[in-house]
Amino acid sequence: MSQMLNTGVRWTIHDVELMAENEGTRYEIVDGELFMTRAHHFKHQQTCGKIFRQLDVWSDSTGLGEAVINPGVLFSESDNVIPDVVWATKETLALTLDEEGHLTGAPDLVVEVLSESKSDERRDKEAKLKLYSSRGVKEYWIADWRSRKLEVYRREQSQLNLVATLFSKDNIISLLLPGFSCTVDQFFPV
Repeated sequence: MSQMLNTGVRWTIHDVELMAENEGTRYEIVDGELFMTRAHHFKHQQTCGKIFRQLDVWSDSTGLGEAVINPGVLFSESDNVIPDVVWATKETLALTLDEEGHLTGAPDLVVEVLSESKSDERRDKEAKLKLYSSRGVKEYWIADWRSRKLEVYRREQSQLNLVATLFSKDNIISLLLPGFSCTVDQFFPV
């Protein structure tokens, strides 16, 4: 569950660096707005792991890129996020991975898994969608483990648009991931 700190202040990564270390707390900044998130539900974490596994196995077999769970993505001082899962081509990684191990530009695919709170849902479906769209992410998946559905946003005419809402028995394929295919059900825990 997350909490938004709306104090009228425009937050930056430098502000977060000055905050006390809070074990288990994750800080994200979207357009200068600070979001604090605590540890997610067990099934949220399982969903992240299952999506990562599908992307990782495909990546290993093709050699086209890399998937990772919870990377730091530093778009700017006021846009610093930690997506649940990302996938990037080797070319994208070569251009955007800094010495500290953070992505400084858009991964090709970003996946967010919805949490239970309405503020988390708003962050993922509005604030992060807008951020990822403006920063050049090519595809954005929003997974909902409770309803076992996946919303797929793809870049069309310079913005991310919802192109499909897929359910358990539907197959997910992507032009971004040639030959990748699995049922949406494989993303979610039993």
